[in-house]
Amino acid sequence: MFHLRLTTRLAAGLLAATALSGAAWAETTLTAVMHSGLRVLDPVMTTAHITRDHAYMIYDVLIAQDDKFQPQPQMADWTVSDDKLTYTFTLRDGLKFHDGAPVTAADAVASLERWAKKDAGGQIIMDKTASLTATDDKTITWTLKEPFVPMLDVLSKQSALPPFIMPARVAATSVDENITDYTGSGPFRFVEAEFQPGVSVTYEKNPDYVPRSEPANWMAGGKTVKVDKVKWITMPDVQTAANALMSGEIDYIEQMQVDLLPLLEGDDNVKVEVREPTGMQTMVRMNFLHPPFDNPKVRQAALKAISQEPVLAAMIGNPQYYQICGAVLGCGTPLGSETGADSLTKGGGIEEAKTLLKDSGYDGTPVVIMQPTDMVALQAQPGVIAQMLRDAGFTVELQPMDWQTLVTRRASQAAPAEGGWNMFITNWMVPEISNPLGNPMLNGRGNEAWFGWPTDEAAETLKTEFIAAQTPEEQKAVAEKVQTHALDNVLLVPLGQYTLPQARRANIQNMIGSPVPVFWNIEKTDG
Repeated sequence: MFHLRLTTRLAAGLLAATALSGAAWAETTLTAVMHSGLRVLDPVMTTAHITRDHAYMIYDVLIAQDDKFQPQPQMADWTVSDDKLTYTFTLRDGLKFHDGAPVTAADAVASLERWAKKDAGGQIIMDKTASLTATDDKTITWTLKEPFVPMLDVLSKQSALPPFIMPARVAATSVDENITDYTGSGPFRFVEAEFQPGVSVTYEKNPDYVPRSEPANWMAGGKTVKVDKVKWITMPDVQTAANALMSGEIDYIEQMQVDLLPLLEGDDNVKVEVREPTGMQTMVRMNFLHPPFDNPKVRQAALKAISQEPVLAAMIGNPQYYQICGAVLGCGTPLGSETGADSLTKGGGIEEAKTLLKDSGYDGTPVVIMQPTDMVALQAQPGVIAQMLRDAGFTVELQPMDWQTLVTRRASQAAPAEGGWNMFITNWMVPEISNPLGNPMLNGRGNEAWFGWPTDEAAETLKTEFIAAQTPEEQKAVAEKVQTHALDNVLLVPLGQYTLPQARRANIQNMIGSPVPVFWNIEKTDG
C-alpha cells in the first residue's frame, strides 16, 4: 500500500508539473498511463513491450509493415536483384540523428549487426549472409548466400525486436551490455533529464524529423507529430488511473482492466475501444537450464496440468475479450493449428499430468514462478497456474515482484535458488508469434535463444524446412509440424488469446489502430 500511495503521489506531482509547464509555455502535452513502467532502455537487450514502445518513439527503422503486413519504405527504399541474393537499401534524404549528425549507411549496418545477434529472425538472416556493407553514405548492400524469401518480412516486423537504427558508436556496444547513449533519429526525443525509472518518462517532439509523405498506416507511412510532448507515467492501480482519466488529469490508458470498464460507462468525455483486434497470446515459459524443467517429462506433466479456461477467466473475466486457443502460431492466423492442444483447450489432463510427473522421477524440487504485481495483463495467471501445478503434485514457490524487476531477472541463468527462476508468464502480440521464423518462443539456439534457452535442433531444422516451402500449402504443412513439436517439447504452453481495451479522453483523436501503441499522428484538441 505504501508503494501505491507513493507512486500515486509521484504521479500527481508529475501531473501538476505538466499542467504548470503547459500553462507557462503553451505546450501541448499528452499524458499516458502505459501497461508498465519503463526501466530498460536498450531495445536489443529485452523483448519487453514497454521497451519496444519506447524505442518506436525515439528510433526509426529502414522498412516497416502496414496494416496488410506488407513491407513499406520508411528510412529507406530498396531493390532486389534478379537472383534474389542482393538487397540494396537507399536512405532517403533528410535523415538526422537527434544530435544533428546525418544518418549514414554505416550507422544502419552497425545497428543491423547488433540487432541480428539477438533477434531470432535476424540470426537466421545472418546464417545466410555473405556480406552486409555500407557501399556509400546512403547505400546499404546486403548480399545473401542463398535466397531467403521472408527477408523483407523479417526486417519490417513490428516486434519483438525490431531492427531500430542507432548511431554506429552506440551500436558498437556489446549485446551483453546496455547502451548508455539514447540518441535516435525518430519522431520524438528522449528527455533524459526528466526520466525517473519505473515512474515517469518524457518525450519531446523532434523538430528535425522529416516524415514520409504517405499517410500513416500501422508502423508505415508519415510519422507526423502533432503534440509538443508525450509523458508516460506509472499508475499500478487501474482504478486510480480510471479516475484520473475521467477527471482529465491524464489523457490515455493503454490497458484498461475489463472488470473496471463500468467505471467509465456514461462518461461522454471518455472513449473505450479495442485498439487492434488481433489481440495478444498469453503463455507459460519454462527454464530449460535447471531442474525440474530440464527434464522433458516434467515439462509435459506441467503442460497436461494446465487448462486455459480458468486462467483466462481469472485474467480477463469477460469472455467477450478472450478466446480459448491452443495454436502456438495464433488462432485466426494463416498458419494457426490447434493440433495436440486438447488438454489445454478442453481440460481433463490432470491425471495424465500426475502419471507423467511420477514417471519423471520428480523429487519435489520447488518450481519458482515469477509473479508480476503491477501488470493488468499478467497479474492473475501465475496464481492460477501455481494451483494447477500443485494439484498435479508439483511443489511451487510464487515470488512476487514488479514487471521491470521480472524483465531484468528473467535474463539471469543462475539457479532458481540463487536468484534465477523456473517459470514465468508472458504475452505476445499475435502478429509477433504468427510465423515460425519470428516467433521468439520457437528459437532453439541455446544461449542465443529467448529467455529459457532451449537447445532444440529439431526446432531449427523445421525453420529451414519452412524457409524452403514454396507455396502457402507447403508452409501450412510445416507449420503443423512446428505446432506438434513445440507442444511435444513444451517450448511454451499457450494459454489463449485476449484483448484489453484502451481508454482515452474524447479530445485525443486520430490514434493509429496498430498493435503497437504509437503517438505520432495523434491530435489533442481543446476540451
